[in-house]
Amino acid sequence: MKHFHHKNSYCKKNRSYLALAIAAALTSSVSLAEESTDSPATKKIGLEIIEVTARKTVESLQTVPVSLTSIGAAELAENGISVMTEVQRFSPNTTLQNSRGTNSTLTAFIRGVGQQDPLWGYEPGVGIYIDDVYMARPQGAVLDLLDVERIEVLRGPQGTLYGKNTIGGAVKYVTKAMSGDTEFNIEGTVGSYNQRDLKVTGQIPLVEDKLFIGFGHAELNRDGFGEFLISALDNQDTENYNKDLSASRLTLEFHATDDLFMRLAWDKTTDDSNAKGGYRLLPSLLTDAPVPDSVYDSYTSMPTKNSVELEGFSFLASWQATEALSIKYVGTSREGYSDTNIDFDNTQLDIFDVPAFYDDDNTSHELQANYVGEGFTLVSGLYAYDGESCGHFDAVLGFLGRAAYGESLGATGLTREVTGCNNSNSIAAYVQSSIDITEKLSLTLGGRYTKEEKEAYVNNGLAFSNVYPSDGWIPGYVRGDVSFPQVLGTDTDGDGVPDAPKKKEWSRFTPRLGMEYQLDDDTMIFASYSQGFKSGTFNPRATGNEAAANPEVVDSIELGFKKDWNDAVRTNVTIFSLDHKDRQYITITPSEDASVLNQNLGNIKGSTVKGIEAEVTWATTENLRIDFSLGYLDTEIEDDPTIAAPLVGLSNTPDYTLNLAANYTMDTDMGYFVFTGGYYYRDDYLLFEDSDLLVQDGYGTLNASVTWESIEGNWYAGLHLKNLTDEEAMVGGYNFAAKNEDGTYTPGLGGDTTLIGYFNDPRTAHLTVGYRF
Repeated sequence: MKHFHHKNSYCKKNRSYLALAIAAALTSSVSLAEESTDSPATKKIGLEIIEVTARKTVESLQTVPVSLTSIGAAELAENGISVMTEVQRFSPNTTLQNSRGTNSTLTAFIRGVGQQDPLWGYEPGVGIYIDDVYMARPQGAVLDLLDVERIEVLRGPQGTLYGKNTIGGAVKYVTKAMSGDTEFNIEGTVGSYNQRDLKVTGQIPLVEDKLFIGFGHAELNRDGFGEFLISALDNQDTENYNKDLSASRLTLEFHATDDLFMRLAWDKTTDDSNAKGGYRLLPSLLTDAPVPDSVYDSYTSMPTKNSVELEGFSFLASWQATEALSIKYVGTSREGYSDTNIDFDNTQLDIFDVPAFYDDDNTSHELQANYVGEGFTLVSGLYAYDGESCGHFDAVLGFLGRAAYGESLGATGLTREVTGCNNSNSIAAYVQSSIDITEKLSLTLGGRYTKEEKEAYVNNGLAFSNVYPSDGWIPGYVRGDVSFPQVLGTDTDGDGVPDAPKKKEWSRFTPRLGMEYQLDDDTMIFASYSQGFKSGTFNPRATGNEAAANPEVVDSIELGFKKDWNDAVRTNVTIFSLDHKDRQYITITPSEDASVLNQNLGNIKGSTVKGIEAEVTWATTENLRIDFSLGYLDTEIEDDPTIAAPLVGLSNTPDYTLNLAANYTMDTDMGYFVFTGGYYYRDDYLLFEDSDLLVQDGYGTLNASVTWESIEGNWYAGLHLKNLTDEEAMVGGYNFAAKNEDGTYTPGLGGDTTLIGYFNDPRTAHLTVGYRF
């Protein structure tokens, strides 16, 4: 492969003109997902009323002045959507990808705002929530969907109601509420690459109309899309891009009175899928292994094992104190641990290997009061969060160490080891009110005050041998006495050695102001200004006693239009502009000594994004529905002389995203069939914003499904065909090489031309059969 624009056979320019022509013809559009969980037999003719909780209260999608996509359980099932990342195609200007060397680490961007680096201490720009519980870390955030009612994607800053780290938006995973009846559902899936999935869910009433227990468990397995062709270690699993995951959930619901409800929930996920091996886009200078024929094949000198464990508890109490006042408390505790092996160079030599583990735990408390008055509503609350995020990685540059230092220093390798923690303590208070000015005109006023303190330390040092995090990390390895200096902290005794964690405190008031005009029962126009806040942070790879990076702030203006036309066509469109200030900017650059990995963390002036999100649903007949969505972004990065090299563009942010789908329901004597087909297109995008060496050209994927449900409603099945044209697209990568003017490449860290890509799923087929009673 000579170019690292990953190409396909479509013509980008023609597609862009076509997308604009469709958008102009429709005038407006919205990616609408039917949220009803009804079977085809009970679906309504025309457009359905979709209820969402985007503003922490139940409202109709068409009256919420937010750019929002809601995908309900029925649509998820009809499309065979089984994992969080597949939701991106329904929401314009949205990127949700498992893009690194694991199957479960999430990269999330909305409207060009997100976070590329998943290292501890770096916080996301898109918030992920499970039943209003915040997931603080991207490890394990590629959620497999189990017992889900709907997924909501909120685009734009959500700083008032959801707080920090939602400067791009938020993704909400809402599980099904219990009915109070005895229910049981068993579902199995077989498919390509020896897929073998089993899901069991159900509920049992312990006390009639009062106390219910719900349960769910999933075992999800699949062979690899490729394999590790050469491995330096014997007797290990050579599957690449495989899946080996289990997930469990228990819920206890207590309806104490008609006005008092409590829920205690527990969930656990264990992902033992192999660490992913990347595809070498350039031949290695140090080995004779050729570039693999398949993008899913790789080489490695590391163990292929990988593990991600997540566990959480939550407690909810909801009290309808009066007809107008409701009070809710949500308390949570979550912890996660993962160890992984990332072979950056993807060869059988120890050129650039990174064994690592991450350890996170957090607790949160939220007390919310909602009031419905005469001509106004009020949502208010107090929120507290306490989290600890720690990690340890060893950047093993063994080949370089032996070559450069072996004779002079007796080096058996070379390792840069980094360990540390970034701990966060945050409190916030928020209030938002919708006030009726006239029968048609309303005003939204909101604000949130956040105060956060962070504490961090880093140990960072160099060893002239190959060092791994613990004994037995590779066969026969015994970790000796390895001690590295602490480099990020305070020096109270003046001896030049930091002796305590470094601390920094930030606070911010983030407002929201909006106006909504209900032109008629089916038409709403809205305009809003909102602000989002992402906390400052310390450099988890610091090589010196660094100051913290400043917080990021996003100011956003939106103008939206939502309308239903004769119960047959629904069009929603949002035009927006956002100003992203003080973007935290990370560069990784070798010093004159190529063995030293230096990272700089600071802020650049920022970036601006202007765009449109248009979605339409057309119920053409009683049986046929057509959905269309289009997202367009115009991005610009401010020139900033403080950075070493100009930024090329925003990472993981295509100019265009487009989705066109059709859904046809057929009622027969054998049961109810739903046929679904769709085309999803992403324009070209950069993998890294400071380099154009890894660029994915625009590509489209075709998907088709047919689902069946028996007349009685107990048996159901679905056949799902995904990525029918077998498009290959990079969703992640690593870049440690430089391209010269003559087209040759200069080796980067480790002494090799390391340019690596990770790819989307290939063409697959899945057959699901389920029974419920």
